[in-house]
Amino acid sequence: MLAVDTGAVEEWLSEFKTLTEASIGDYASNLKDKSSLVPALYKVIQEPHSELLEPVCHQLFEFYRSGEERLQRFTLQFLPELIWCYLTVAASRDLQSSGCIEALLLGIYNLEIVDLHGQSKVLSFTIPSLAKPSVYHEPSSIGSMVLTEGALSQHGLSKVVYSGPHPQREMLTAQNRFEVLSFLLLCYNAALTYMPTVSLKSLCQICSRICVCGYPRQHVRKYKGAKNRIPVSPEFMVQMLTGIYYAFYNGEWDPARKALDDVLYRAQLELYPEPLLVANAIKASLPQGALKSTKDGTRRIQVEITPTSSRISRNAVTSMSIRGHRWKRHEQPENSVEASELSILVIPEISVTHVTVERTGNGEKGRTQAENDVQHMQGVQETTADPRAEGRGVTEIRRQKSMLSI
Repeated sequence: MLAVDTGAVEEWLSEFKTLTEASIGDYASNLKDKSSLVPALYKVIQEPHSELLEPVCHQLFEFYRSGEERLQRFTLQFLPELIWCYLTVAASRDLQSSGCIEALLLGIYNLEIVDLHGQSKVLSFTIPSLAKPSVYHEPSSIGSMVLTEGALSQHGLSKVVYSGPHPQREMLTAQNRFEVLSFLLLCYNAALTYMPTVSLKSLCQICSRICVCGYPRQHVRKYKGAKNRIPVSPEFMVQMLTGIYYAFYNGEWDPARKALDDVLYRAQLELYPEPLLVANAIKASLPQGALKSTKDGTRRIQVEITPTSSRISRNAVTSMSIRGHRWKRHEQPENSVEASELSILVIPEISVTHVTVERTGNGEKGRTQAENDVQHMQGVQETTADPRAEGRGVTEIRRQKSMLSI
C-alpha cells in the first residue's frame, strides 16, 4: 500500500472523530468529492493483515449506526468486497484474521433487522400481476386473461411474500453464515441505484470469484489467490443475480456477462433450481449484443409503451395502397410482353386443316375459296385478339396467304 493511500485513510479516520452531530450532514455531502479515498479503502480491505483494517471497519460501522442515509450508502458500497474477504478467510479456516470484518457484517445485520424503536422488522413484497401493465410488459400482448386485477383483488388472491422477523446474531457460524450474508446482499440490492460504478464492478467480480473458486473454471478465468471451494446457498446466489442483472444495464455489461455465466456454471454443478431459473431467465431476456452507453455511462432497457392515441395498422387498406396495387397489375402484362419480345423468336406452326385437296369444278372451286377466305379472316381476328401474340400474328398471316396462293 502506497504512502499516499495510507495518508488519505488516516486523514479520513481522524476527520470524522472531530465532527459534531450538526455537521454530519455537510460532511456526508462532501464525502463523495474525495476521489482518492474510496480506492485507498478498497486496498485496506483487500489486505487482511493491514494495521488500518480494524479502525476502518470500526469507522464504517459508525457511519452505518449514525442513521445518515448517505453515510450508510457509503458503507454499503464496500459490502461485496467485505463479503469476499470474509468468505476467503472462512474457507481457509483462519477466522482470527477476519474478526473485524465479521464484527462489521454482524453489526450491519443487527441494525437492519430492527426498526427505529428496536422492534423486529417484517419485510413484505406483493408479487405483481401480469394483468396489470408495467414497463416490462403489456397485458394486451399476452392475450385474453379471464382473471383480471380487479377480479383477483375481489377474491383476495394477491400473493404477498414476507421476510422476517430475523433473529439477532452474535457470531457467524457455518449454520447461519449464508442466512446473514443473503440478508446483507438484500440490503445492498435495495440501494443499488445509489451504488457507484466501482461498487457494481466489484460486485460482478466477487460473484464470479465466489462461484468458480476451487473449480476447473478458475484456471480459465486466471483468478489467483484463494483456491479452496467456497460453499454457497441458493438464496445467496439469487441475491447475487439480482445485483448482476442491474449491472448489465448500468455500465458494466462485460463484467456482468462473465459473472452471469459463472453463477450459472456453479448453479448447474450444485443443481440449485432457484438460481438456475433466475439465471436462465436473465440470459434469455438479454439482447444479442452489448448495449450502447449513454453520456452518463448508464444503459437503459428499451420498452414499448402503449400509445394514448390509436395507431393505424401497417396492413390497413387505403386509397394509396389500392392505387398502387392497380399499377402493379397493369404493369405486370406489359412487363410480360416485353419479356416475350426479348426472348427467342418461335416460328408458329402453320395450320392447313382448312385447305381442301380434292379437285372440284370451277363453281365449287370458287365457293371453296370463298369459304376459306371467311375462315381465314376469323382466324386472323382470333390471333390478333391476344395482345401477347401481336408479334407473331403478322408472320402467321403472311404464311397463310402464301399457302392460299399456292
